[in-house]
Amino acid sequence: MEERPKIKLELTTADKIFEIIGWLLTISLWGLTITNYANLPDTIPTHYNGAGQADGFGGRATILTLPLIATVLFVGMTILNKFHHIFNYPTNITQDNALRQYTNATRMIRYLKLIIVVIFGLIAFKTIQNANGQANELGIWFLPMTLGLIFIPLIYFVVKSLKATK
Repeated sequence: MEERPKIKLELTTADKIFEIIGWLLTISLWGLTITNYANLPDTIPTHYNGAGQADGFGGRATILTLPLIATVLFVGMTILNKFHHIFNYPTNITQDNALRQYTNATRMIRYLKLIIVVIFGLIAFKTIQNANGQANELGIWFLPMTLGLIFIPLIYFVVKSLKATK
C-alpha cells in the first residue's frame, strides 16, 4: 500500500453539529429504552420481516441490544474516522487531493453513523409501541426508508469522491 499523507482535519460547524446530534441521539436512545424497560411485557418483538411485521420474539431484555449495538457502531465509527488515511478510496490519494478526499470520506462516515443511530432509535421506538399494543408492526415504509437513508447518501459521497479526482 502506498504511503498516504496524514492530515489532521479541522471540523467545520456542520461537522460539529452532526457529531453533537449523533451523541444526543445516542443518549436519547438509551433514555427511551431504559425509561420504557420496566413497562415492557415479558415477551417483545425481536425481529421484523421485510414487510415490517414482527416475526421473532424474545425476552424484554433483548430491547437493550438496540442501543448497545447502535452505541458500539457509533463509537467504533467515531474512532475509525480519526484514521481517514487508511480508508479505501475509489482513487489514488495524493498530496494534492488528500484533503478533499479525506474530508469527503469523514463526512460520509459522520452522516452514516448518525443515520445508524436514527434507524436503531426508530426500531426501538416501534418495538416498544408494538410490545405495549400501541402498534403492530414497523410498517411497510421502514425497509425502503432505511435503504434510501443509507444508499442514496453513500452513492452521493462516492460520486463526489470520484469527481474530486478531476
